[in-house]
Amino acid sequence: MPYLIPTRTPLTPQQVEQGFDYLLALQTGGGTYAAGRVKATPELAFALLRLAEDIIWPVTAVDGEAADLCADSFVLDEVGCVLLSALRDWARDSPTTAVLGIARTIIRFVENVIPDPDDHGDTCATLEAIRDEHLALAHAVHSAPGAHR
Repeated sequence: MPYLIPTRTPLTPQQVEQGFDYLLALQTGGGTYAAGRVKATPELAFALLRLAEDIIWPVTAVDGEAADLCADSFVLDEVGCVLLSALRDWARDSPTTAVLGIARTIIRFVENVIPDPDDHGDTCATLEAIRDEHLALAHAVHSAPGAHR
């Protein structure tokens, strides 16, 4: 259901760094450690929500071009839509309290769904690889001719 993901401008490199700094601090040191390093703000909630969309949607969305579609494909698509909708509502209704929950949701999704690039079961390594991909995209988009800065 791609209509649930609105067209939007990509995150800036600073927003990507801010979001992943929080995710990695939470993953390595826990909620108190992360809270001491990065303050929960509506801007952080926005960045984490956008990262959640960019991480969850490609994994759960139905690929209309896929030849092996089945009922489970559409269930996964709907689960992704429901999860992202709940995270959006939370971020909209209470952005600062949503920060920790959105971050934990991203981490849990990465731990349980996205394979570790090195096959070591290290979620930090996976988050770092995803961060690097998002930073490269953010730098490319925001340094392109005519891009808004």
